Amino acid sequence: MSEHVKREPDAARVPDAAEAGPRRVPLTPGARKVLEAAGRLFYERGIHAVGVDLIAAEAGVTKKTLYDRFGSKDQIVVEYLADRDERWRAFLAGYLERSRSPRSRALAVFDASRDWAERSLPRGCSMINAHAEITDPGHPAYAVITGQKTWMLELFTDLARPLAPRRAKSLGRSLMLLHEGGLVAYGMGIFPDAIEHARQDARALLRAAAPAD
Repeated sequence: MSEHVKREPDAARVPDAAEAGPRRVPLTPGARKVLEAAGRLFYERGIHAVGVDLIAAEAGVTKKTLYDRFGSKDQIVVEYLADRDERWRAFLAGYLERSRSPRSRALAVFDASRDWAERSLPRGCSMINAHAEITDPGHPAYAVITGQKTWMLELFTDLARPLAPRRAKSLGRSLMLLHEGGLVAYGMGIFPDAIEHARQDARALLRAAAPAD
């Protein structure tokens, strides 16, 4: 489930989520309890460090219930990452809807990431953390991780297009690099206000690309 952003005149399109993706399972109330417990544990301790016994115990369900709902731990990982992605896209949509100029829309992504990180990412980006553990393209969750970052690149490219039509791809990549670098530095605690620092660099880059905006 991805959120669609209302288009303003001359506003960049927000790309939709890919139609094709990994298999998903219906989330019954019992499955939601499992997912909430698994998501908390995966994010705090790491995916490989958390087993189904611990997930079942934290969720207050039996292992049989867990396997009946999801079939495998891999499927729980898929649901965990897809759920994080859906919630991020919905959160970001609100920031983009409230922004009007092309430059402010591009910077709104950094604003959203800064606020999202403060609320939901004490240990850094869940997708980046998951990619450090899941490197096999054959893993069903791998497509969720790379798909989310591909979506972000498409978003930045579309947001760059009104500012620099001939350089949209290059500008979008530069914005993506600043954004992802800010997330990594934030997650590692390298220096304070890493995402805000990335935003200021993005602001300078956008001014150079379109001084009159």
